[in-house]
Amino acid sequence: MPTSPRTLAAHALLSACALAAITAAGAVHAQDNPAPTRAEVKAETRAAAKSHDLIPAGEAAGANQPVSRKSNKTRAQRKAETVQARRAGQIEPAGEVAGAKDERTALNTPSTRTRAQRKSETKAAAKAMQLIPAGEGGDAPKH
Repeated sequence: MPTSPRTLAAHALLSACALAAITAAGAVHAQDNPAPTRAEVKAETRAAAKSHDLIPAGEAAGANQPVSRKSNKTRAQRKAETVQARRAGQIEPAGEVAGAKDERTALNTPSTRTRAQRKSETKAAAKAMQLIPAGEGGDAPKH
């Protein structure tokens, strides 16, 4: 399809008109909704802080839930409940070692099968070509 100078000029004119229309629409929209000034934002923030409506920094988990500032229990009651829960084993360890005890217990539990049984199962899987080559599989199942 040959392009003539007339076609190129018409295309350029049309592009310029479209750009002007988009720019004008954006300017009109910006005048309808002016951005708040820095002083207005600071005043809103101070008011929210005074009424305890600010969301704490971080991942904002539970941000929609009201925060209770007062406890219904005494310190001695809370400490006693913590001691009872610790003795009953209801307190999970914090951090990355949360499930480590269960994992160690599972790894140290003796197998329910004998070595001969495991060897025969492995030979049968190899014969049926069901073994995954080394380095190509995911984590091995734990029995």
